[in-house]
Amino acid sequence: MTILQTLTQTIEARKLASPDSSYVAKLFSKGEDAILKKIGEEATETILASKGGDLSHIVYETADLWFHCMVMLSHHGLSSDDVLAELARREGLSGIAEKNNRVQT
Repeated sequence: MTILQTLTQTIEARKLASPDSSYVAKLFSKGEDAILKKIGEEATETILASKGGDLSHIVYETADLWFHCMVMLSHHGLSSDDVLAELARREGLSGIAEKNNRVQT
């Protein structure tokens, strides 16, 4: 099992926990807007870390961003496996061609 699959299982288990005992449960209890706000905050922190150039800080902030994106995916009944399947579908396809295919469909 990959770390993404393990983390997905942990998120699923904790979203049913008490918001007093679980950060994930607290996010879910506040609803989608709170989850999306947190993704925005983490994206900004990731950008600032990149601009700062500290590699360990970039990794730390990217991990926070990915985690909160996984919470959002779970909110919609999706998981990292869905995103990985989409990335696999795009493998070998140029970015320009993939974007053109999206516009036409």
